[in-house]
Amino acid sequence: MQQLLDAIARLRVLVVGDLMLDHYVWGDASRLSPEAPVPIVKVGHDTYTAGGAANVAANLRELGVATEVAGVFGADAYGRLLQANLSERGVRCDAACCCESVATIVKTRVMCRNQQLCRIDREDAPEVYALSDAAVDALRARIAASDAVILSDYAKGVVTSELIRRVQGMARPGQIVALDPKPRPDLHFTRVALMTPNRSEALQLAGLSATEGKAFPGSDVAARIHERFAPEHLVVTLGADGMLLSTGGRPGRHLATAAREVFDVSGAGDTVIATLAAALAAGADIERAVSLANLAAGVVVGKLGTATATPAEILARAPQGG
Repeated sequence: MQQLLDAIARLRVLVVGDLMLDHYVWGDASRLSPEAPVPIVKVGHDTYTAGGAANVAANLRELGVATEVAGVFGADAYGRLLQANLSERGVRCDAACCCESVATIVKTRVMCRNQQLCRIDREDAPEVYALSDAAVDALRARIAASDAVILSDYAKGVVTSELIRRVQGMARPGQIVALDPKPRPDLHFTRVALMTPNRSEALQLAGLSATEGKAFPGSDVAARIHERFAPEHLVVTLGADGMLLSTGGRPGRHLATAAREVFDVSGAGDTVIATLAAALAAGADIERAVSLANLAAGVVVGKLGTATATPAEILARAPQGG
């Protein structure tokens, strides 16, 4: 495991997607408002961290990967906070577009006694976040300089069918192009090296509905997704139930979660795609890559708020001799 982590730390990865700022309001609530049946939150403090594609980049940097992001954020106070957060982590933002005409995407979570009370989203319409033709053309040199490309899709406007097609066309033969997709009718793609939907997204991509009380139909989901989208590798994140791995359309293999306790799953999917793509780019086979990503995800869900996993934390969870 240490050798793989060492190899990962020598990589360069480009992350293209929906850049967000995660804002946490930490406080306490001990009484209800006289104006409405809602709790009154006494705010203690606020924290800000990278979210969405920016959190994918943060996870890569925590593993020592030279990381660059491409996306859009606003020329506002939240945008400056996001840019500062990424810069402090050592993430290059040269390809990120600071745009006067858009608002930085912000997810505000109100936290009371370590529980999320509500979430407040600030964002513009998806079309305003789409990358210009010039910005997409400029990705060619950055893709050529990278060992892998991750497309982080939160359906906020950056990742489109056309962007996926153009990035795949710019990538070298065999270069890892990984996609964490948000299913929607206008998103069309095929033959990415790696797809990492969560349980709900995988069911939507497969054209199936969730059935309460029934086990996740892993084999059926894997077969349908491979038939429709033909990814080389499919990894479905299942929260506390672990992960499902399927390669080449073969029936999926289930991996139990490595989490010892689960406090917050916010951003765990970002950790998974960052670790998986990096491990594959470093030469690991998919089984070893999934094992590493499972360990990393087990670390972050044990933390409150959007989080990352350090190599030391991952190694502490690895089985001896792993």
